[in-house]
Amino acid sequence: MNVLLIYPKFPDTFWSFTYALRFIGKKAAFPPLGLLTVASLLPTTWSKRLVDVNVDCLTDKDFSWADMVFIGGMAIQRESAKQIIARCKVSNLKVVAGGPLFTAEPDKFGEVDHLVLDEAELTLPVFLSDLQNGQLKRVYQASGFCDLSHTPPPSWDLLKMKRYASMNIQFSRGCPFNCEFCNVTSLFGHRPRIKTPPQVIAELDRIYHSGWRSSIFFVDDNFIGNKRYLKTHLLPALIEWRKDKKGCVFFTEASINLADDPELLDMMVRAGFDSVFIGIESPDEVSLTECHKTQNKNRDLLESVAIIHRSGLRVMGGFIVGFDNDKPSIFQRQIDFIQKSGIVTAMVGMLQAPPGTRLFDRLQRESRIISTFSGDNVDGTTNIIPQMGIDSLSAGYRSIMKQIYSPKNYYRRVRTLLKQLKTPDINEPLNIQRFLSIFRSAFWLGVLGKERFHYWQLILWTLICKPKLISMAITLSIQGYHYRRICEIYIY
Repeated sequence: MNVLLIYPKFPDTFWSFTYALRFIGKKAAFPPLGLLTVASLLPTTWSKRLVDVNVDCLTDKDFSWADMVFIGGMAIQRESAKQIIARCKVSNLKVVAGGPLFTAEPDKFGEVDHLVLDEAELTLPVFLSDLQNGQLKRVYQASGFCDLSHTPPPSWDLLKMKRYASMNIQFSRGCPFNCEFCNVTSLFGHRPRIKTPPQVIAELDRIYHSGWRSSIFFVDDNFIGNKRYLKTHLLPALIEWRKDKKGCVFFTEASINLADDPELLDMMVRAGFDSVFIGIESPDEVSLTECHKTQNKNRDLLESVAIIHRSGLRVMGGFIVGFDNDKPSIFQRQIDFIQKSGIVTAMVGMLQAPPGTRLFDRLQRESRIISTFSGDNVDGTTNIIPQMGIDSLSAGYRSIMKQIYSPKNYYRRVRTLLKQLKTPDINEPLNIQRFLSIFRSAFWLGVLGKERFHYWQLILWTLICKPKLISMAITLSIQGYHYRRICEIYIY
């Protein structure tokens, strides 16, 4: 059996880093971890070929080679997925689809032959058994959640690693919190399920022995969902693993209560984490109550961010406007908070309701769902009727993005961050692409860019005041260029 695994294209978004990747000679930010894991669950006797259309062309030769196509992806990849499925049908290939996009919207893909939904560890073996017995069904769904301790390592041999800016790995699935707008718990549950430290170390060893020395993203929905296990098992194992290793800095996603645990912060930094994405959402307590973001309430959010920065972890933040309780003042409040916090990577989106969330169910009952969920929370659109009115929300959203990603304000936030940030002990080694990115940034940003004054001001300040963070200053400058390009093209 020849199986073609296809990963659909990401449109240009904040998270695609399209315009930043050019500086470092990469094609895509992250590889398709889900499809690589699916590949490892398929029979070893099958021949497998991965085509990630973000880094490779999908050719007619690929289709003529294949006996069956497996496709997976997220909501933001919907249009590309539909185009690929149409090409498969022209080639008379059976299509097997799974992942968050198809699990959330199975009824919208009638042209797919077999929908293997939910977690592949549970549904794929049933599909394979039925395939062998000639009794295939169209839809395969799970009634529970899998035990991650039995999940095999991804099939990294299918991947061209050098085309990606970062590798990724998964330690846990699920989140103990219950934010109304988030579909993580509907997909993966409230109880964090975890891999064992030997599993994680084995995956890291495989990535490291391939020659990888750059960043590795722990893609967990909430890395600190089980803090006790982290501190007693995984982080000690990561600290030990790192003793004879060079490079390979980690980053992940977590909740703001990370700031409440100095021991956990210290262990994460010693293990090699240098940044963390946190859903801040709003500085307004009433809006936090509305969306059940309880972990963010009753605290000084600015101080929590500062604590994390002082530990050596850079905070990337998610923000939302358009809650029912948001007032017109929320737009300036968000701008002020973002600028004061030093959160350079501030992902601000208009509230959307993903299918499967309590928010979607509530707004559907209120007849306030008006379009398909785009999967892109920073594209300046929403699939709901906001309480404040779509015109007011859109105008306020554009004003936030225009201000926080103006060169003046963006570079000011970088300096605020660098002032707070403890210098990390672990850094990525300087390879040829990172070396070239220094000159590319100096030319494209420092000579041709409209931000050139702010760029050189930051570089000189960093060299004088925080010389060990010069690499981070250049990286954030490059990322800022990408963010501004996205804003100019899709939002302003």
